[in-house]
Amino acid sequence: MSYFRPAIDAMTGYVPGEQPKSGIKIIKLNTNENPYPPSPKAIAALQTIDGDSLRRYPDPFAHEFCQAVSEALGVPKDWIIVGNGSDDVLNILIRACAEGHDRKVVYPMPTYVLYRTLAAMQPSATVEVPYGENFELPIEQLVAANGAVTFIASPNSPSGHAVPLEDLRKLAQQVSGIVAIDEAYVDFAEYSALPLVQEFDNVIILRTLSKGYSLAGLRLGFGIANPQLLSGLFKVKDSYNIDAVAIAVGTAAMRDQEYKDANANKVKTSRSRLIHNLKNIDYTVLRSYGNFVLATPPRGNAEEIYLKLKESGILVRYFNQAGLADKLRITVGTDEQNQALYNQLTLIG
Repeated sequence: MSYFRPAIDAMTGYVPGEQPKSGIKIIKLNTNENPYPPSPKAIAALQTIDGDSLRRYPDPFAHEFCQAVSEALGVPKDWIIVGNGSDDVLNILIRACAEGHDRKVVYPMPTYVLYRTLAAMQPSATVEVPYGENFELPIEQLVAANGAVTFIASPNSPSGHAVPLEDLRKLAQQVSGIVAIDEAYVDFAEYSALPLVQEFDNVIILRTLSKGYSLAGLRLGFGIANPQLLSGLFKVKDSYNIDAVAIAVGTAAMRDQEYKDANANKVKTSRSRLIHNLKNIDYTVLRSYGNFVLATPPRGNAEEIYLKLKESGILVRYFNQAGLADKLRITVGTDEQNQALYNQLTLIG
């Protein structure tokens, strides 16, 4: 007899990117963390947190943080729901909207596989629709899948491509359920789908402070949608899912858009150099709008190269799955880190 629900026994848990033990010197280019530190204003906010704010329960709706988001992005304050990372908002969406075979979770593949894991936990049936050639969004197939929630990551991981705004608009017009546009990497892209929340009552935009704001260790994200859509999500949100530290630090970071934008520009410049260097040694590299690139070695021996890089103290991401087994996803590091990677790849050959 199992202690667990049949759905849990049957599922495979999400496998995060490898985190090296503290004290080990390594170049970490495997989990798409920002190579630059958070805003000095965020660090200052962390240092001002007193014991009394930790003694009391935090604001369950993170009003101060929502105000900062409203000011930064130009959206109404009551159009925002805050989560313990954007993964928490993904989970809230699935808990509120998906169930069994009648209320499916739909997404194109390859993409962020946590969608699959969260749906399995519910449990909810999933429909995985292959991307078209050159990662064209398969709108007709996604609509036909009739999902209660359709997830679209844009920019997408691991490919790095961004879905054209008009394709997202067509999808929102045609589906009967919710379209959740996961913009975790939008700070490194050229455009956002944020205007669609004003056009459609079935669209929610998901954001995180892990990437552009260099706060992956804090766990803070949010969703933006019309209040009617959010009303059901608030019903299933954990009562105090955001702690006082995250609210204070995240608010300060959100109010320093100039610093975030400057860091994002540095990453984008380094991304261009990294792509150039990889192509110089005959890697095939997709155009990327994230803080990472998806690269295919000339001999397709991605796993071998991943292991050799690891031996030399450089971590990149290898996916042992169909369509990706000959590729490596490489986080854009500092120019020094990227050069060390290039030097090692040249030695590996």
